[in-house]
Amino acid sequence: MSAPPRRSAHNRPALIVLVIVAALACLALGWWQWQRFESASGTGQNLGYALQWPLFAGFAIFAYFRFVRLETESESDENAQEPPAEQAPAKTARTAARRSAKADAPREIPAGLLPERPKAVRDDDPELAEYNRYLAELHASDIDQQVRDAGLHDTQRSAG
Repeated sequence: MSAPPRRSAHNRPALIVLVIVAALACLALGWWQWQRFESASGTGQNLGYALQWPLFAGFAIFAYFRFVRLETESESDENAQEPPAEQAPAKTARTAARRSAKADAPREIPAGLLPERPKAVRDDDPELAEYNRYLAELHASDIDQQVRDAGLHDTQRSAG
């Protein structure tokens, strides 16, 4: 049984609606901030926001088109075939170089690039160990005292 055909990246109604709603919301917020700026209590901060919100709307649209483009490129890389023989050799060489550059591009962070996480130092200091035991005893006695004060430390339990 064959897999169902993949939907076109341009045919994603939910994603398109999300981008349109996000862009319109950003533009509406920009308009609202502009109205606030023009009011008697408006400040420069309102002007800054009024100029930022349309940029956010533009970014939502840009991100959608970038997503579609990357998805289309990945599909074309998966379905890549040799170009026809009648193409010009220079164009064929450029296409092959572009494909090999994409294939050689790293997909994850190489090992050794980031610094190693620091490891907790095991300290075998006897004074520190004794002090930690002392703190644990104080904590246990404090909990026992709180249990007794709450009336929950009943040593005589009935079986039924």
